Amino acid sequence: MLLAAVSPVEMERVSLDRCAGRILAKDLQALENVPAFDRSPYDGYAMRSTDTLKASEDSPVILRVIEDVPAGSVPEAAVKEGVAIKVATGAPMPQGADTVVKFELIRRCGNSISVYHPMASGENVIKAGEDIRRGRTLLRSGEAVDPGAAGVLASQGIIRPFVYRRLRVGLFSIGNELVDAEGTVIPGKIRDSNRHMLEVALKSMGCECVYLGVAGDSIDDIIRLFKAGLAECDAVISTGGVSVGDYDLTPEAMERTGIEMLFRGAKIKPGMSCAYGLYNGKPVCCLSGNPASALTNFYAITLPAIRKMMGCREVVSPEISITLCDGFRKKSPTTRLLRGKLELIDGMACMKLSADQGNVILSSAIGCNVMAIIPAGSGPVKPGSRVGAFLL
Repeated sequence: MLLAAVSPVEMERVSLDRCAGRILAKDLQALENVPAFDRSPYDGYAMRSTDTLKASEDSPVILRVIEDVPAGSVPEAAVKEGVAIKVATGAPMPQGADTVVKFELIRRCGNSISVYHPMASGENVIKAGEDIRRGRTLLRSGEAVDPGAAGVLASQGIIRPFVYRRLRVGLFSIGNELVDAEGTVIPGKIRDSNRHMLEVALKSMGCECVYLGVAGDSIDDIIRLFKAGLAECDAVISTGGVSVGDYDLTPEAMERTGIEMLFRGAKIKPGMSCAYGLYNGKPVCCLSGNPASALTNFYAITLPAIRKMMGCREVVSPEISITLCDGFRKKSPTTRLLRGKLELIDGMACMKLSADQGNVILSSAIGCNVMAIIPAGSGPVKPGSRVGAFLL
């Protein structure tokens, strides 16, 4: 429901040096061959392969060197029978030459070289277009600009590609008990860890975060921050106030703000308490105040929508199969998501569970890179069982 309700943000042109991690907004085709010409992969000597057919250790072929071509220069002479041209790594292949012998395999005396082994035509030659052929689709819309993509774009002279603009996400927390992380904690109060937890998750994806503050357990306070976030952000995420207690006022505040409720609650554990809505095409994602519960719900439900808005091609993490090393003793009446770390053990992808999987245990999320999916209705899971999972 959430994915169907959101769309990618606008595109913009950005210089390549500012494109790290950005999502491409248009398919890109190669404008030219890479390399643009046949070239030598080594420092050596370019020659005709037919001149080397009878070469041996006992009876080397003697060739005359007529030119020295460094990288960045173009050969002036052509290779004919009985001659060779010295070429540096990356230098263009001379006309008439079809093979290169490495420098260390040649013995040189004055302007003559001795070749001790026969060479095949095309051996040690990098052909024009061997890396990239003109007209080939290099990158598709929705792919991130990683180091390889940046290098390929630069090789084509594409220095201002179209990318989706950075997604702006507003964050705020709800609860009279909250103080800023740097604040003094007095009895009855706790530090607001959710803000920083989600901020790091979003920024690591390339989003811009707008911290809106802390709302007390007051509908007016919550409405004020909803309106502030919706006025300047593409999406708003809040934590707290989504359960069924007397002070859980977030759903009512959503309604009074004019936010269309998409759904309330999800049959997952942890992360059951939540409320999701839409305001003029902008998603409003209201998560539990319990840190581990909020983070699990974020990865399972919020994150795919954020990816779609960023323009990502793959928005839902593909399910993989892993071995649960330690097992899990509890029953799972609803779908349960377990936090853990993926390790390679005896050639198999295995998951080590974090020490404690409780809704309020945030420390067990440190270093986690995978979540196991235990289907609803499952009993205790034995060590060594194969289960579905998705990477974080």
